[in-house]
Amino acid sequence: MGKNLSIATISLLLVLASTKAQQVFDVKSYGAQPNSDITQALTKAWKAACAVAGSKVVISKGVYNLGLVTLLGPCKGAIEFNLQGTLQAPSNIASFNGKDGWVAFESIDSLTVSGGGVFDGKGQQAWQKNDCSKDKNCNPLPINIRFDYVTNSKVQDITSKDSKYFHINILGCKKLQFQSVTITAPANSPNTDGIHVGRSSQITINNADIGTGDDCISFGDGAQDITVNQVTCGPGHGISIGSLGKYQNEEPVSGITVSGATLSNTDNGVRIKTWPASSSGVASNIHFEDVVMNNVANPVIIDQNYCPNSQCSNESPSKVKISNVSFKKIRGTSSTKEAVNLICSKSVPCQQVVLSDIDLAYKGGGGSTTSTCTNVQPAVSGKLNPPACTNNR
Repeated sequence: MGKNLSIATISLLLVLASTKAQQVFDVKSYGAQPNSDITQALTKAWKAACAVAGSKVVISKGVYNLGLVTLLGPCKGAIEFNLQGTLQAPSNIASFNGKDGWVAFESIDSLTVSGGGVFDGKGQQAWQKNDCSKDKNCNPLPINIRFDYVTNSKVQDITSKDSKYFHINILGCKKLQFQSVTITAPANSPNTDGIHVGRSSQITINNADIGTGDDCISFGDGAQDITVNQVTCGPGHGISIGSLGKYQNEEPVSGITVSGATLSNTDNGVRIKTWPASSSGVASNIHFEDVVMNNVANPVIIDQNYCPNSQCSNESPSKVKISNVSFKKIRGTSSTKEAVNLICSKSVPCQQVVLSDIDLAYKGGGGSTTSTCTNVQPAVSGKLNPPACTNNR
């Protein structure tokens, strides 16, 4: 009996230890006040919270000004960044001293970002100075939120607004989950990708609502084992793999699944894009399924001649190899007559491309939708509107 009681007691102590309350670090305790700059207060609160196991940094309701800040780990244990209010970035680009991020979470394990708050990038002045459409070597503008080398973590119930450049950038992360994230910026805000994933694995994005001036979600080189579910997109440029092949030594892209998405009034739908005259690369095991298009231009597209604003001096074929790609259960309306456009490289033609149950009606006058295929012979099944490869080059 005594032995059993001892075991029960030990078990209870273990449970109590595992459910120990978080230690709360409110930025107001470090001098933060609404309508003032809280950069130093947040930096101090984060440093103190990071030094203990099981902590929470709290920014309560209100509007706060925040300069460039890096919230650095590793921390002693799990840590939560709880933003209930609104953080506002400096409007002036010069305030960032050439840095490419505003709020950066770096080298942290077991991070939670939550609270229902807003990261307001105040990007209007920066958009007017964005010259990337004319200069491919343009200077980087600040990203609203960077996640660099963050693992086993969750981001939920936050909003990114009016970023100067990408809203959320993910680099070198593993096992990072996004849940119920909202991203908003005008359709004419340049290069404001909603969520960009690069060189990261086991990333999930669920129930995101994204409207911005560039890709709602984009995947760069090294994106692997990514799942996107129930995302709404619009305005924006769609959901994109790439662009790929622009730089030397890019890592393979593989294992990306997008399902249950709804795109409305976007410039593109679901697409894969690679540069001509590219370095060798690989994009494989990519699947788009159960996607609704509402008045979307170019709903289904592979573009291996991607070259925006005539930035390419060499038009030789792309060397990025695309294979094992499927477009299934894609339905709705297209704002362009050509609803399916698969333009693959003559150097490395696409392989194992599947079109299944495509039903896209043309919203304009003058007939039904069409499709074009170049350097690809897709496997087809189910209903196909438009018929596969109406124009085959």
